[in-house]
Amino acid sequence: MKKELLAPAGDIEAGYAALYYGADAVYLGLQQFSARATAANFNEENLRDFVGYAHHLGRKVFAAVNTLVQENELSDLLKTLDICSRCRVDAVIIQDLGTARIIREQYPELEMHASTQMAVHNKEGALALQRLGFSRVVVARELSLPEIKEIAAIPGLETEAFIHGALCYSYSGLCLFSSMESGKSANRGKCLYPCRAAFAGESGERHYFSMKDMALQEDVLKMPVTSLKIEGRKKTALYVAAVTDYYRHILDGDGADVRKEEHIRQIFSRPWCKFHFNGKNKEVIDRNFVGHRGLFIGKIASVQNGKLMLVPTHKISRFDGIQIDVPGEERPFGFSLQNLRVGGKNVFEAEAGTAVEIHLPPKAPVLKKGYNVYLASSTAVKGAYPYEHPKAGAYKPRHLLDVSVEIMPGKLTARAEGFEAMIEGNFPPAEVSGKVAEAVKKAFEKTGDTPFELAGISVENPNGLFVPVSQLNDLRRALYGQIVLPEKQGVLAETEARVLPRKSGKIIKTDKVSNLGLLDFSEIDELVILLSPDFDPADLKKLPKNKVRLALPAVCRRPKQFEPLIAGLLGQGYKKWEIGNYWGLSVLPRHGIDLSFDSPLYAMNSQAVQEAKTMGVGRVTLALEDTLQNWQELAQVSPLPVVLVVYQDVPLFTSAACIRDNDCKNCPRGKKWMELQKNGEKYMALSENCQIMLFAEKPFCAAAEAASVRADFYRADFCYKDYSPAEVKAIWDSVMSGRDVPVCRKGNIFRRI
Repeated sequence: MKKELLAPAGDIEAGYAALYYGADAVYLGLQQFSARATAANFNEENLRDFVGYAHHLGRKVFAAVNTLVQENELSDLLKTLDICSRCRVDAVIIQDLGTARIIREQYPELEMHASTQMAVHNKEGALALQRLGFSRVVVARELSLPEIKEIAAIPGLETEAFIHGALCYSYSGLCLFSSMESGKSANRGKCLYPCRAAFAGESGERHYFSMKDMALQEDVLKMPVTSLKIEGRKKTALYVAAVTDYYRHILDGDGADVRKEEHIRQIFSRPWCKFHFNGKNKEVIDRNFVGHRGLFIGKIASVQNGKLMLVPTHKISRFDGIQIDVPGEERPFGFSLQNLRVGGKNVFEAEAGTAVEIHLPPKAPVLKKGYNVYLASSTAVKGAYPYEHPKAGAYKPRHLLDVSVEIMPGKLTARAEGFEAMIEGNFPPAEVSGKVAEAVKKAFEKTGDTPFELAGISVENPNGLFVPVSQLNDLRRALYGQIVLPEKQGVLAETEARVLPRKSGKIIKTDKVSNLGLLDFSEIDELVILLSPDFDPADLKKLPKNKVRLALPAVCRRPKQFEPLIAGLLGQGYKKWEIGNYWGLSVLPRHGIDLSFDSPLYAMNSQAVQEAKTMGVGRVTLALEDTLQNWQELAQVSPLPVVLVVYQDVPLFTSAACIRDNDCKNCPRGKKWMELQKNGEKYMALSENCQIMLFAEKPFCAAAEAASVRADFYRADFCYKDYSPAEVKAIWDSVMSGRDVPVCRKGNIFRRI
């Protein structure tokens, strides 16, 4: 099976570069609802031009409409999907369940791809999305080759995997760090990358969460997926050209070209890694430096009188940019080469292996012998990737027409799209009747400047009559001139009215039954217990069974670990369940249970809630990173009961990149808490079973605002961190009385996201 090489385009120039250097498909964003909101992105005019050109070349275009959508944005979402439909994109990449519902009901011509933001990290999650109508899933970057193979083996489902580019520290879609810190949500395309910052921790001040770049190189040939995806919608056309060209040659059997690798490193590159593709790998974080590094070209030989001596392993030229690692500085020191001297003479360039004297700029930091030097920008490489693109408007997607032509004595009739044109005339018998149909086809293929393209034609000529080409052309012009295509304008499908009356219930959630020891269960409507593979079902005997709901975690790399536990609990009559990721839909029965969605299965608009209801879900949890205004609006129009979390230690991210200092072989893998600090704020990182979760020292609390939301249930969570039963009772009594805990965070309650 030929693999699709999928390249990014943050603007139309990057798109043209991708096509020129061999991309089979390009993914891009529009002005709204793109997970790369700060990229230039596409408007309708240049999207139409680009799609037309790509289709002319036989390539595909996917539009990323992959952010979460608030209730008051649904009308704008329709406008964006209208553009995708009019411009005939080949698929839409989405995260929001409401977007999925609208596309399925209003835009069936648009294929749905499940974004990496949907956190598909196992076969069960992929199967669930396939049942929801997704033709392709983008698998989580964290997966190993065997895990990718398992998902790729699902019949009838396309798979897409990242092969090169920047890595997020968190599973995509499960990161709330930027959002809860600043209101700039990764799930809304506005991430500020706080994970790249330096934190003070047990190994000193380090960049504990700053990931290297992924570069699978020739390992892409082992990939069983449909599509190989390059990250980089915020990168330049030069970068897109170089990376696309590099992998195009690998896929075409030419191998990994070292020179092309060097080009990529000079344009933009952090240190490279393969993440967990070949198994667990701790060498995926660059603790000491952040940002672009460049191509390593040697170490400083000496520094004296404002000059450094270097014997580069690669040719360098005047006006190239170099960077030097300076211990203690989070970013390399960089400058442009204004002067080069070889053998005491000024030169324009110096070959590899030549001793070079480089003048340092004023105010350079103290540099020492042995510091690493990188070629971070090359004037030669900047001109190494020319590309062609068409004139604006030269290619536009055309509407496919099926035309029927009827030739009868005295008149010609043509019909298409409900329109009809007719001309009269005298038509003699044809000498060769078979040639008439061919002439009709050729005449109607001449679509010229019209927005049409002939898809098919049928000719009825029962009397074998001849028609001159001039009259066929007149008929074509008459038909094409009157066809008016209606613009696609989606409308919101109605959501169902709520059947059950609204009530105000109280829910507590915990991962330790012992936390509940001092609570009066008669005052609590529901007890949600977060399960783990080693959970002891005997603990549930301490609780009133009719009030227990069992919750599955958002991340589970081995769902089979849960199968015996789930089967046993179902057998004991536990019918109320909660899930935080789509994999839960595949491991739980489709019927006969009371199912709820936790907050990582984002519900931020009524269309998403309606989609959940269609799936058999009985209630949803409002998104933790949402605003007070949207909570209030959604609570009023939601077709399902909604839960508002009023207290929680919010997982700012969940990651498969371990920050423990020990190696994997000698790791005890037990639970370990690590304290971190940044800008006066304290954080706690929980490391357990090869997974890292980060929490702020201060919990999230919305107790004071809860009454204004008018949710159906209010929930307080006591998971992950260690609480005593007395602490749980004190916090519970406070927040359920509408009082915030003394020191807390408000997230985005009073912000825009």
